[in-house]
Amino acid sequence: MIGEAIGPMDHLLAERACERLIVDFVHRLDLGDPGSVADLFTANGVWEWPYGGRRIEGREALRAYFGSRPADRLSRRMMTNILVTVGSATTATATSYLATYRVDGYVDGMLPPRLPANVGHYEDTFQKVDGEWLLATRAVFLPFGGDTERLPTSPRDS
Repeated sequence: MIGEAIGPMDHLLAERACERLIVDFVHRLDLGDPGSVADLFTANGVWEWPYGGRRIEGREALRAYFGSRPADRLSRRMMTNILVTVGSATTATATSYLATYRVDGYVDGMLPPRLPANVGHYEDTFQKVDGEWLLATRAVFLPFGGDTERLPTSPRDS
């Protein structure tokens, strides 16, 4: 099926499905169940951060990795400039930009504004498997980044 011609409507549906995966990924990390991000990948899907040397392969490893997120982490990712390129009826690629706001030690309430912890982009490949679009690979490139801030545990710690 690779290289197979794709009609205009199927092309648009493929683009939209891939865009939805990109947004669903960050939604699950920020507001949902982080471990469920693994369900958005193919069975042998890969997430990697080339600069940091991280590479996680396979759904169960991805579930463990994303599921290990600290329970007191507050994050919000802003996704923009999503550009999906459909290669065939079953393959696509995308580049999307991100800004991540993140702190650990969050209890509740509103925090004062702060700079993003990371700004960069994702490079993704997608495969359509059994009629469903999934991430095959996701690489994150962060030219701007820093450590996750830990909030003080009590007012006297600040």
